[in-house]
Amino acid sequence: MPEVATASRRGTVLAFDFGEKRIGVAVGEWQLRQAHPLTVIRGIANAERFAAIEALIREWQPVSLVVGLPLSLDGSAHAMTARCTRFANQLRGRFRLPVDYADERLTSLEAGERLRETGHDARSAKAHLDAVAAQLILQTHFDHSPEPSADAAHSPA
Repeated sequence: MPEVATASRRGTVLAFDFGEKRIGVAVGEWQLRQAHPLTVIRGIANAERFAAIEALIREWQPVSLVVGLPLSLDGSAHAMTARCTRFANQLRGRFRLPVDYADERLTSLEAGERLRETGHDARSAKAHLDAVAAQLILQTHFDHSPEPSADAAHSPA
């Protein structure tokens, strides 16, 4: 899985659950290491999608971005993996922010379960599913990123 070292372990992070019809978005803070669902971007046209992402970046001023990387259950790449990698490269190029990847296997299933547990029926859950999946992607990223050590600021790069 491609990894990019996040430049800063302080500040806001936006995460994306990329899909061909919808992109779920979540937000979190490095200091709290807690992710929250934010919104779902709908639309097929790239121009619309990136305009919505640009507005979110202006509003939240993230220090980095995270893109969910879909893999087969055995860890192998498939067609959607390449699309998500391309999306991450477009984010990096357009917004000049570091972009990390997080394993998103089974996040949509877990997001659906969480929404049902909180009382959503199938119809209302669908409206929130991608944002909750993005939340799970970002939380996975926080949980698997090492805590910055006090020595890190003093050690050579």
